Formats: sequence, structure tokens, C-alpha cells
Amino acid sequence: MKSRVYFAAARCEDGPSVLAEKARAVLQATGFAARLEAEDFAALKIHFGEKGNTGHIKPAWLAGVVEDVRAAAPRLFLTDTNTLYVGSRSNSVEHIRLAWAHGFRPDILDVPVIIADGLIGNDRREVQGEAGRVASARLASGILGADAMLALTHVTGHVQTGIGAAIKNLGMGCASRAGKLDQHSVAHPRVQTKACLDCGLCYEHCAHAAISRVEGRACIDDARCVGCGECLVVCKHGAIKVRWDGDIRRIQEKVAEYALLVKKHFGPKLACLSFLLQISKDCDCMARSQAGIVEDIGICGSTDPVAVDRASADLVLERAGADPFRRGYDIDWSFQLSHGQAIGLGTNEYRRIELS
Repeated sequence: MKSRVYFAAARCEDGPSVLAEKARAVLQATGFAARLEAEDFAALKIHFGEKGNTGHIKPAWLAGVVEDVRAAAPRLFLTDTNTLYVGSRSNSVEHIRLAWAHGFRPDILDVPVIIADGLIGNDRREVQGEAGRVASARLASGILGADAMLALTHVTGHVQTGIGAAIKNLGMGCASRAGKLDQHSVAHPRVQTKACLDCGLCYEHCAHAAISRVEGRACIDDARCVGCGECLVVCKHGAIKVRWDGDIRRIQEKVAEYALLVKKHFGPKLACLSFLLQISKDCDCMARSQAGIVEDIGICGSTDPVAVDRASADLVLERAGADPFRRGYDIDWSFQLSHGQAIGLGTNEYRRIELS
């Protein structure tokens, strides 16, 4: 059976109030709020954007969504988990301050921000895996303590999964730091020594001291590398690459399996709202403004994470006339979708319902 994906065309130029009403209309079509109960703790899972990033979802776009969810379940909260890499989102104190700086303050949305895996990312619960790649998932305690979840996703490209959308928001985004390490650990980058100019950027950005200088070139120590992928992004010379011996497929399949456990936890009280606005080559973890890789498209919503990601990708491909995600990192991003369907996370078969 095809899943329903609701879609409203939108552009950033429409303005915050119009975008807020369109997001509300898409969410209402999914029936999410109607399935909530007054005593539910409702998690609004979001990426607040790294310091200096401008492409993240804006608080004003969520005004209507927040109003509807609050009316059904007043115990709603905005949430994310701490990052594996060191930076402004690696601990709850700085993470919350960054969220405030990006407008997610009580005086704007009147919704508290709770970092789901605690002060430094250690608050987690073990959940037994069910699909083969993941034996035991380390999910954030605050995620598993909630009764309902709305995944608010900014669709972008991604250095390791090709596309960063709802599946990644649920899988990687709901994991504790240990869970993130588990998912990343299968994909270690390597240095092409002939292309390395020894500029030093990767040494400075590696939070785990895994990169050293050997005979005037960068060298990555696999024993120290956690696979976070920061070095791939900061290298300006294309000298650092991901190994192509199945690593990319394995990491995507692990992300999908983590997402499946999150979906099973929430059952019918899960919905996904994906914003195809300011779509960039890299995810919102990049601490800078990024150019768009395709024009603004709109907002998609569904209760099926696989279907909403497939619909989002199809819309991008329709508008771009090619695959801008593959242009970014030449990664086959479809593994997460095919594996997601195979394990019961959702289906690639969908019916797109356009809202006026």
C-alpha cells in the first residue's frame, strides 16, 4: 500500500507567517495532533543549526505547528542530541545557548529546549536491535522518555549519507554520542597523499587527535578515528575521501535501523515534517552560510519516514533536472531508503497529495 505524503509548495520569500501556515496545514493533514493525549510528552525533534549556520529551520516557521501541538499536548518540548564532534553543540549548556541564539527562546515559541542525551551526551538507554546491522542501539534517554515525536527536518545533502532528511534526523539525531559513534565507526576516511598540501586544517578540526603529519602529509590513525567526517568537509583540496568498500552503505543501513527503533517506540504518535527550503550541499552542522543547490520547493509531511524522504528526493530531482546530492559527494543515498523499506521502517511507494 502506498503511503501518503502531503506537500505544500513554498519559498523562503513567502515570509515567516505564510510558511508557518503552510507548515501547519501539512501537519494537520497527517493527523498527528489528533493522535496526541493531554498528558503526553511531545518531542519536537529538530536541528538547531551550528553556530554561523543560516540554513536551519527558523522558529517563526513553526508558530502554527507549535500552536496545534500545544493545544493537544501541552507538555511539548524542542529537542536534539549532542554532537560527536567537539563544538557548540557537544554539551547541553552551549547547545541550549546556541538554540537561544538562533531564536528558539521561550519568549518567541514558549517551548522549552531539552537536550535529550544530557549534559555531555551520556544519558542513554540500550535498545536491542532488530534488523541485522545494529545489535544494541544507544538512544538518548530524553527521546525514549517522550510519548510522541514530530521530526522537524531541514532536507540537505550530507558528506556521509548523501542526503540528510527524516531518516537521518530520527536515526543519527536521536542517538546518544555513543550511538552516533556506533553508526559512524564503519566509515573511516583516508588521505590521498598526492593531493594533500599539508595546509593543517584537518589537524586543527579533528577533535580526536586522529590526524598527524607524516613526511609532510596528513595521515589518519584508524585506531583514533571515530568516523565523524569533519575532515572531509574542511579539506579544501579534496585530499580526504571516504573508503568506498561498503562503508557508505553500512552507515546508511545503521542509521535506518536506529530510525526504526525510534519509530517503533512512538508507534502512531510519530510524524515527519520536512522543509525543502535553502537546500544545501552540506547539513546544518556546517558553521557557515551555504549556497542552495536547487531552488526552494516546499514542505512535505507524512507518518512514514521512508516515503517522506523518497518524496523529498524526488521533488529535488524533478526541480534540478539532475541529482544535486550526487554532485556534492558522489554518494548513493538510496541505501537508507531501500534498507528502510526492507526492515519495515516505511515504503518507497507513496502518493503525493498537494495542498493548496
